[in-house]
Amino acid sequence: MILTRKSDTLGIFTGGLCLAHCLITPVLFAVQPYFFSFTEQPSWWKYLDYIFLLISFFAVYSSAQSTTKRWVSYALWSSWVLLTVVILNEKLEVLPLPETTIYIPTLALIGFHLYNKKYCSCN
Repeated sequence: MILTRKSDTLGIFTGGLCLAHCLITPVLFAVQPYFFSFTEQPSWWKYLDYIFLLISFFAVYSSAQSTTKRWVSYALWSSWVLLTVVILNEKLEVLPLPETTIYIPTLALIGFHLYNKKYCSCN
């Protein structure tokens, strides 16, 4: 019940963290030789994408179940699936996509959670 009421907040927060992670990663590894001793990405940093996906799955699931507008449910799921495809493509290197492609579904998820929180929640 608590997740249902707070799922949009969780989705917005997780999407924001994911976005920050995507923005910070290139900067960290550009300045890494000057400030840090590691030579490659730490393994825990690589798994943050999957953690964000898992948390956002539960946020989308809960928000999609409780929204008052059906199209918002489809939009949330479409954004989440697209984000999953982009992350998996990035890990498996199937298609050569620009790194900035990940921002589209991430921002969409944040936007749809914001919209759902403001306009589509049952009181």
